[in-house]
Amino acid sequence: MDRRHSGGSSAVGPVTTIPGLVAERARRYPDAVAIAGPAGRLTFAELAAEVAAVTRAAMASGIEVGDRVGIWAPNSVRWIVTALGMLGAGATLVPISTRLRGPETAEVLARSHAKAVCTVQEFLGRDYPRMLAESGRALPDLEHLILLDDARGDGDADWDISSWEGFLAPGTVIEPQSAVERAAEIEPDAVSDILFTSGTTGTPKGVLATHRQSLEVFSHWADAVTLRPRDRYLLVNPFSHTFGYKAGILACLLRTATMIPVERFDATAALRLIENERITVLAGPPTLFTDLLAADHDDYMLGSLRLAGTGGATIPTELIRRIRDELRVPYVFTAYGLTESIGVVSICPPDSAAELVAGTVGKPLPGTEIRVVDRDGKEVEPGDPGEITVKGPNVMLGYLDDPAATAAAIDADGFLHTGDIGTLDHDGYLRITDRLKDMFIVGGFNAYPAEIERVLLQHPDIRDVAVIGIPDPRLGEVGRAVVVPAEGVTPDPAEIIEWSRSRLADYKVPREVVFRDDLPRNAGGKVLKDRLRD
Repeated sequence: MDRRHSGGSSAVGPVTTIPGLVAERARRYPDAVAIAGPAGRLTFAELAAEVAAVTRAAMASGIEVGDRVGIWAPNSVRWIVTALGMLGAGATLVPISTRLRGPETAEVLARSHAKAVCTVQEFLGRDYPRMLAESGRALPDLEHLILLDDARGDGDADWDISSWEGFLAPGTVIEPQSAVERAAEIEPDAVSDILFTSGTTGTPKGVLATHRQSLEVFSHWADAVTLRPRDRYLLVNPFSHTFGYKAGILACLLRTATMIPVERFDATAALRLIENERITVLAGPPTLFTDLLAADHDDYMLGSLRLAGTGGATIPTELIRRIRDELRVPYVFTAYGLTESIGVVSICPPDSAAELVAGTVGKPLPGTEIRVVDRDGKEVEPGDPGEITVKGPNVMLGYLDDPAATAAAIDADGFLHTGDIGTLDHDGYLRITDRLKDMFIVGGFNAYPAEIERVLLQHPDIRDVAVIGIPDPRLGEVGRAVVVPAEGVTPDPAEIIEWSRSRLADYKVPREVVFRDDLPRNAGGKVLKDRLRD
């Protein structure tokens, strides 16, 4: 009996590159609204014109096909236009989370050999160029640091970014037809983006995805979740993540839906936008919905909402019911995926029973095959736990400059080994029963202990450390650092946490520090984290 489950197959259509999709939408639906919200309104024709202007400026600045361009900025209209314009110039996009600090971002830019980075002078009180300059990391490939906001420093800064050009060259020196021809040169199987993930070892890995597969996978995603033309989609998820970038921007382009970008989530502001902008689609981690439910949502007209999506953490059945009953959203879906799977593997249909939406992550996307295997790679019986492996268009091209890691993740038969443990029932519904090794999820963000431990071990008062996830009523999980102090010192937990904040993204910073004389280890020296959790 074949216990593999596949969602079937369908074609994405003739458009096989992201720049081709932008141009095609402008031709077919010039007057449909592509972007709306307080920051402005653009039709698809206007969006294509703005994107073409960025493409011409990028070309004038020497951006060539295949060059890597980082984008380290919050969600905004400019993020969308800049990213699509750089893709139109043939660049490979490297989205970077605004939660990362200077050293973390410098690592991504260095690893990707980025020729340019698009960022902002200020966001939430942080000066991004300053953080990058103060990282101390040499970035010989970086030629352009491009500011996307209107803020400029106070003029007496004690740091220097003069070695980087702060603006793109005027695009008017490039003929419009040249930009059209550049976009037409882009191959469907060229790498469209490199999204960095910590992976199972905590070492950042760049995941390579192509234009063709990104469009194919998220066309299937859009079908599965019932995204449709004229939907108005509140884009809360960070564009640096597949949930915001591909299940947001690309999905809206694929279905001619309207994008309403939000630079950061605030429950009251979101409720106001849902009412004022007649939002129909909202997706985010479970914490987003718990925050909306905790706010005074009864004061707002939310009747336009028809579709909600969540995932990335354990979801109580009661939360699905409350989204449907109290926020009055009739359709709710959950999904499962990882960066290496181009962001998505399976979807639980939005009209499913609350117990199914909460208890499973649905069925595989069309064209995706899921096998659950034991340690020897043999398929297990339906309902038995094993490692989830995936084959289809949503398997990454590979890891950037790391063939050994690629070979370890993708087997000879083309199956991606996720490292997640789950079960697959007779009907093809997938359930996740354990986490990717020791990973824990903080408000929808994957936190990898090995990466955090590596940073904490730089603290002079820490001799040894292990990080585990512990339950948190709002965020799902947060980090606890179990620390073995250096000889002769008595560290202050609050000081360690504060020290971490300047070196780690917020979601990676441990919320709790406890001390032990030693860490339990097995004969091979591996920390027995199950004992620490117990």
